[in-house]
Amino acid sequence: MIEDDFQLISVYTRQQAIEDGVLIEAGSLAQEAGIEVHVALTAAAWAECVTVPESCPWQDETGRLWDVLNVLAMKARQSEQPTIFFTVAVNSGDHLRDIELKLVCGPGDEDEPVFTVMLPGED
Repeated sequence: MIEDDFQLISVYTRQQAIEDGVLIEAGSLAQEAGIEVHVALTAAAWAECVTVPESCPWQDETGRLWDVLNVLAMKARQSEQPTIFFTVAVNSGDHLRDIELKLVCGPGDEDEPVFTVMLPGED
């Protein structure tokens, strides 16, 4: 039996996480990549894959985010699972590094489907 009369102690919404910088929105670039739901990356995933290192001045965040979103879109179309692991190659200046990411499809603040991209050890 589930009790209906419980009191929430604390709620931390997705929007609050975005405002706090815990999550960073992919914005309209996600729609351009063919993703129909809202996409956000954790700050740690963003730092690993999107932030341009000083050793790569010829790159920009838009291009690096585009790469992440395109791999994400391809992998999401291939699976119906709520959690998907995928790898993105990022340029670190002198070589490419493979970064493993985790995509979680879950409910947003209004119970709409949303994608959250994070590092494998994050929840």
